[in-house]
Amino acid sequence: MPTHLPVPKQIRDLFGDLLDREITLTPSAPQAPGPKTPTTIATYVDDYLRISALMICDLELSAYAGAALGLVPVAGAETAIEEGALSEVLKENLYEVLNIAASMFNAPGAEHLRLHEVHAAGQPLPPQVWSMALTLGRREDFHIDIAGYGAGHVSVVLVA
Repeated sequence: MPTHLPVPKQIRDLFGDLLDREITLTPSAPQAPGPKTPTTIATYVDDYLRISALMICDLELSAYAGAALGLVPVAGAETAIEEGALSEVLKENLYEVLNIAASMFNAPGAEHLRLHEVHAAGQPLPPQVWSMALTLGRREDFHIDIAGYGAGHVSVVLVA
């Protein structure tokens, strides 16, 4: 069975439960990572190490989600946004969020996926990952607002 594309409720519940915050999720246009739009991209692989899905978070969501998980003051996230890159603490916290997000893909009967790599916002992206992030088709794109922190964009892209 093909990889499961999470429904919006799964995404909202994942962020809400992990961050213990009110989450507002609204549909948005697809994100396009580029030199002027730093993004974090997590790759998820199947048992044969084929990349089957991506989660893409813009710099703002990367910083706010990382800060909210670790209870870092919002000023820490805003500093990262101004500097265009995540601190080590925010990277580690966001990694945990994206690692747990793998559970959204693992519906009964669907291929089992696990987190493979996280390319943090502000770091160079491998060309293959960058091109996969631009895939149209089986994807969900949302604007997500984390109460008490801030808002950003998240995209879930199936590539297999």
